[in-house]
Amino acid sequence: KCNYCAHRVELNLEPACVIVCPTQAIISGDLDDARSRISRIVASHNVSARKPEKGTQPKLFYVGIDVDLLEPTAPAHRDTHLWADKQAGEDPYKFPDADAADSAPGAPRVVYDVAHPAPWGWKIAAYLWTKSIGAGVLIVAATLLALGHTPDAMLGVGSPLLAMLFTAATTALLIWDLKRPDRFYYLLTKPNLSSWVVLGAYVLIAYSGFSFLWLLDYLIFARLDYYIVYPSAALAIAAACYSAFLFAQARGRDLWQSPVFLWHLLFQAVVAGASTILLADALIGSDNARDAALPKIMLVALAASLAAILGEIFRAAPRKEVRMAIGLMTRGELGFRCWLGAIGIGLLLPMLLLAASTGAPLAFEGFAAISALFGVWAFESVFVKAGQAVPLS
Repeated sequence: KCNYCAHRVELNLEPACVIVCPTQAIISGDLDDARSRISRIVASHNVSARKPEKGTQPKLFYVGIDVDLLEPTAPAHRDTHLWADKQAGEDPYKFPDADAADSAPGAPRVVYDVAHPAPWGWKIAAYLWTKSIGAGVLIVAATLLALGHTPDAMLGVGSPLLAMLFTAATTALLIWDLKRPDRFYYLLTKPNLSSWVVLGAYVLIAYSGFSFLWLLDYLIFARLDYYIVYPSAALAIAAACYSAFLFAQARGRDLWQSPVFLWHLLFQAVVAGASTILLADALIGSDNARDAALPKIMLVALAASLAAILGEIFRAAPRKEVRMAIGLMTRGELGFRCWLGAIGIGLLLPMLLLAASTGAPLAFEGFAAISALFGVWAFESVFVKAGQAVPLS
């Protein structure tokens, strides 16, 4: 949370941490000024920076430190204390019970650490869940219309209302998660157009507007025109998928750089949208002809979502950080929630229910819809948490 003591630097004063250090262990200055002390030190000493390959252009340099020691996953983590648990005759710099890679004498070992709470929690997982529903209902509705289904109250009124409701919930969760929610309007008045937080907000606003036009088109003309349906469907896809680019901008979180995540968000939106419409039909007792198409659309989306998750889990990850995060999802603390919740209850169970539901009442398929919606939430909560579990410092 360091802001480089901006209130002091603006007055041509040095940051507080610099002036209170008696050994000058911290040196600040203008790196763009070649005559400054810090520029001369960086130019004349062996300096290292943390993860410059991420493209974040780090401006914090360490003098005389091996770059490996700046890698948070390099030191060995032990459940014993370096000196307090030392046995008689034991070399404290050699750990015979350790893996071969970090058991050499002098291997770095963590002796002091502080837990850092993850900045993104349940609100971000909930935002992804509500956004999947809000975008998915119009993706599925547009798909049904393209397949020749006649617009009715569910497709013309229920779907856009659900889209606006869950998109509004998505926006509320995003604003709530801001550290200064009272400044959310800066997204509009002082936009940073290179940020997907800003671009995503614009997508949600445009999508909400076209959802309203979809509703008006049906209420006024009792039809759904292609010049409303097709742009709405395109914006629904954008609303579902833009979070992949937003997560990828968190360059320190290697799991979130996944090339599969965008496709998973799209498949997930179709699952959530089909489940919501199917559940609404079950609640109102509809016998519309689309009821034969909805389970098929949902079944295909569930299979695609399962393939995306398995591709995420079993892909050949080149970086150790990705392998650590995936290991947490599959074998670690989050393994139970991933395998049982996201895959078992959320994907396999609804696929079996839908495959066996031929001729069954809509309530049977409604249970599959509830199970699928739970699976969407379960995977998003796992993915958000696993991505932040690998230490950055």
